[in-house]
Amino acid sequence: MRLRKINRTDNRSISIAKTADALAHPLRVDLFRYILRCNKERLIVRNKDLVKAFGYSQATISQHLNMLKEGGLITVKNQATSSCYYANIGVLVRAIDELSKIGE
Repeated sequence: MRLRKINRTDNRSISIAKTADALAHPLRVDLFRYILRCNKERLIVRNKDLVKAFGYSQATISQHLNMLKEGGLITVKNQATSSCYYANIGVLVRAIDELSKIGE
């Protein structure tokens, strides 16, 4: 489906939409939840860990991680030969806050 270009620049709406888009697939919700839980336990999360935990191919996991990254929900830090993933809970909190004000 092809979407039209957004003509107005309501940053709040764009932010909410990016976050919602990033979480618009059940696997991405589960990946975000897993990364968040591991981060709370101070465990490093790498792509291979997610492949093992979820049983999807590396390519599938990477595609979904890219969507979470584009939505700002995770950050990626390169360490030696691998990438480490960290949940950015602040983006989710801001989106929830903005959604609570949507009727104002």
